[in-house]
Amino acid sequence: MRTAADMMMRATPPVTREFKQRGIALILVLWIMTLLMLIASSFIYAMRTDVVIVANSVARARLEAAADAAVQRGVFEIFKPPQLPGRWTADGASQSWAYQGIAVEVSMTDESGKIDLNTASDALLRGLFLAQGLKEDEAASMTDAILDWRDPDPLKRLRGAEEAEYVAAGYNYKPSNAAFQSNEELRLVMGMTPELYEKVAQLITIYSRQPGINASIAARGVLLALPGATGAIVDQYIEQREQARAAKLPVPQLAVAAPYSSFANGIVIIRAVATDGEGPQASNFVREAVVMRLATPKRPYTFLRWKEGTTAPLVAQSGASTASVLQQ
Repeated sequence: MRTAADMMMRATPPVTREFKQRGIALILVLWIMTLLMLIASSFIYAMRTDVVIVANSVARARLEAAADAAVQRGVFEIFKPPQLPGRWTADGASQSWAYQGIAVEVSMTDESGKIDLNTASDALLRGLFLAQGLKEDEAASMTDAILDWRDPDPLKRLRGAEEAEYVAAGYNYKPSNAAFQSNEELRLVMGMTPELYEKVAQLITIYSRQPGINASIAARGVLLALPGATGAIVDQYIEQREQARAAKLPVPQLAVAAPYSSFANGIVIIRAVATDGEGPQASNFVREAVVMRLATPKRPYTFLRWKEGTTAPLVAQSGASTASVLQQ
């Protein structure tokens, strides 16, 4: 006995059934092609990302190589005779240089032009903070806190801070009662704020090892820290200093700096900013190194610090352009 389904199957022409089967096959093929296209697109996107990463890595490597080469060139310049024409000077002036098509701005500054956290006099430290806008009592407190941090004894100065004050203020550390090991350590001293540190970071050092400053290469902010210095006095001196350099004459002395004078000690900070491209799309790499001259012929110098970071406005030395602040 025939069923209704059999009757319908017999009623459907063979050609129509063949078309239906082909349609199903076509839909399957289209789905497979779509899936393959999705897989191919994902693969292409992944490959494109890898290519971009590799290209960025190569670009960074080229910038890093250029900046490192500039530092080595700076070391070479340190050992040139002072009277040699075209010699790079360690007075903070910016030098333009190129390495394999990459532009590099290089500045060299003798660390004697900065205020040493470990050896600077009380008056010079206090003047540093007064020049940054702190009130007399605030500057005195900051100075005493620094002195308490660096001295070996646990005795608190009048406005300073020792272990008891740090504990009472909620700090989970105490003063080292030893010399500062880096500029960044100043961030830990009680009373130091991030804003204040950013203002003084380029004016201080731990490498000068002298109680005073070398006024002939010191930045404006450092000169303003001298007791008795005013903006008018400092600006006039900087102008005279630059005129003397331009005329190849000896740099004049600053009267208010006489009691706090120090001289170049052979420790130089070299900062190199390598740039590839122009405008907002430009890429930068910064290398900063502190170099110390040695008396041994087999090893004429050594690096005391080697850092890298991103570009940012820097306190300009006399006649110097902006450079960069580095981060470890």
